[in-house]
Amino acid sequence: MANFYTEHPELRYHLNNPMMERICELKERNYRDKEEYDYAPQDYADAIDSYDKVLEITGEITGEIIALNAEGVDAEGPHCANGRVEYASGTKQNLDAMVKAGLNGMTMPRRFGGLNFPITPYTMCAEIVAAADAGFGNIWSLQDCIETLYEFGNEDQHSRFIPRICAGETMSMDLTEPDAGSDLQSVMLKATYDETNNCWRLNGVKRFITNGDADLHLVLARSEEGTRDGRGLSMFIYDKRDGGVNVRRIENKLGIHGSPTCELVYKNARAELCGDRKLGLIKYVMALMNGARLGIAAQSVGLSQAAYNEALAYAKDRKQFGKAIIEFPAVYNMLSTIKAKLDAGRALLYQTARYVDIYKALDDIARERKLTPEERQEQKKYAKLADAFTPLAKGMNSEYANQNAYDCIQVHGGSGFMLEYACQRIYRDARITSIYEGTTQLQTVAAIRYVTNGAYLATLRDYEQVPCSEEMKPILEQIKAMTDKFEACTNVIKESQNQELHDFMARRLYEMAAVCIMSHLIIQDATRAPEMFAASAKQYVRYAEAEVEKHNAFIRNFNKEELSEYRK
Repeated sequence: MANFYTEHPELRYHLNNPMMERICELKERNYRDKEEYDYAPQDYADAIDSYDKVLEITGEITGEIIALNAEGVDAEGPHCANGRVEYASGTKQNLDAMVKAGLNGMTMPRRFGGLNFPITPYTMCAEIVAAADAGFGNIWSLQDCIETLYEFGNEDQHSRFIPRICAGETMSMDLTEPDAGSDLQSVMLKATYDETNNCWRLNGVKRFITNGDADLHLVLARSEEGTRDGRGLSMFIYDKRDGGVNVRRIENKLGIHGSPTCELVYKNARAELCGDRKLGLIKYVMALMNGARLGIAAQSVGLSQAAYNEALAYAKDRKQFGKAIIEFPAVYNMLSTIKAKLDAGRALLYQTARYVDIYKALDDIARERKLTPEERQEQKKYAKLADAFTPLAKGMNSEYANQNAYDCIQVHGGSGFMLEYACQRIYRDARITSIYEGTTQLQTVAAIRYVTNGAYLATLRDYEQVPCSEEMKPILEQIKAMTDKFEACTNVIKESQNQELHDFMARRLYEMAAVCIMSHLIIQDATRAPEMFAASAKQYVRYAEAEVEKHNAFIRNFNKEELSEYRK
C-alpha cells in the first residue's frame, strides 16, 4: 500500500528535530490535558508518537485515495449551479476520508474537538496532501483559517465555530476583489451595521476566492464609511447557513482544477465582527496571510516532492541508446538538482514552522497568564524569526516548485508534454504557487527590511557557529564566503542611498539571503543524517554558490545611471 509519509523518511527526520521538545512542552502546557483527555499525550515521547501515527494515517489516505483520485478530479473539476458549488466526485471522497479520520481542526485545542497539534506536524500533513493533489490540498488546508478566528475571535465565537471546523466543515478567506488584488487596502466590500437585527450586513463582490462556497468565511470588508485605505477595514465572520452570498461563477484555471476559485456576490449577507473594528487589514489579515503563506510553502514542497517522484521513476524506467536515461549525466544532474532544491526548501519550511510554533504557543499562553521575562524574550525572538523566514519559505519554495516541475517534464522529454503523464498536472498546479497569497515580488517586499536591518546576516553568522561534521566543514567555509558576498552587496546598495536602486536590487538580495540560509540548514541536516542529506547538501551549495556569484557580479558591476534604461 502506498503511504506518502512512510515512503519519505525526510519527514520523520524533521518531526524529530530537537526544537520539537520545547514546542511540545509549550503546546501541551507541560502535558496538563492528560488529566482530562485519555488520548492526550503523557510526555514528549508520547506526543511525537501521536503525531507520527496521525501522519502515517494521513500518508495512507493520501496514497490510497487522494492520489488515485487526482487525475479524475483534475479532469472533472467542480461545478457551479444555482449559486452553489458542487465538488468533483473524487473531491467528495477525499473530504469524506479526511473527516472520518478526524483530520480537521488539527491545531485547535481538545476542548473544541481538535487534536491540539503544533503547526509543524500539521504543515507536514499539508505537504503530504499537496504531493498527491495540490488542488485538494487547498480545500483541506484552509481549515487553518480557524487559527485567526481562535486568535482574534471571542469566546462565544470560539464555542460556536471552532467545533464545526473540527467536525469537518470547510473555510475560506474572502480578501481579493476585482479592483483589489495585491493592493488589499483598496478593498471596498461594504459592511454596515444593522441596528434592528444587531448584526453587520455585507454587500459587494469578492473575486478569486479559493473554496469560495465554504461553510465559514473570514471576510475583509470596509466598515468605516468615507475611508479609502486600510484603516477603514475590519474582519468579519460569515456563516453560509445564514445565506446572502452566491457564487456567480467558478474561474476556468490553468491548474489546481479540484479547488473551486469563485467570484462571490454578497447581498445584504448577515455577518459578525471578528476582533476590533479597523484592524482587519493591519493586524488580522497579516496574521491570516502569514499562516496561508506557510501553507503555500508546504504545498510547494509537496509539489516538488511529486515532481521528483515522477522524474525519478521515469528516468529509471525509460531506456534510450541501450540503457536507462538515469545513467546519462545530463539527466542525473537534473535529478540531483531537483532533489537538492527539495531538501533545502523543506529544511527552510520546517525551520520556519518551528519558529512559528514557539511564538504562537507563547502568545496563547499569554492569554491565560502573564509571561515570565524569559518567556517574553523567547516570544519576541521567535516572532521576529518567523516573520523574517515566512516570506523566504513561501517565495523560494514556490519558485523551486515551478523549476522542479519544469525539469520533471524535461526529464520525460516528449512524453512530458502528453496529458497521460502526471508531470503536466504538477507543472500546471505549481504555477499558481508563486502568485497567490502574495507573489514572489511581494514576498521580496516583506523580506527586504530584514536584509537592510541586518537580521538575516545576524542569523547567518549565528548559523556559522553551529557545529557540523568533518565532511561538511569545507562546505561551511564555502557558505561563509557566500555570506561575505551577500554582506558586501547589501552594503553597496545601502551606501548608495538610492531608493530606486534599492527596490531594483531587492529580489537579488532576497535570493542571496535565502540560498545562504538554506545552505546552512541543509548542512545541519547532513551533519545529523548524512545518509539522507549529504549528497543534497553538496549539490545544493554548489547551486547556491553559483546563484550568489551571479547576483554578486550583477550588483557589483551595475551602474545606477543605467536604471533609466530599464524604465523604457
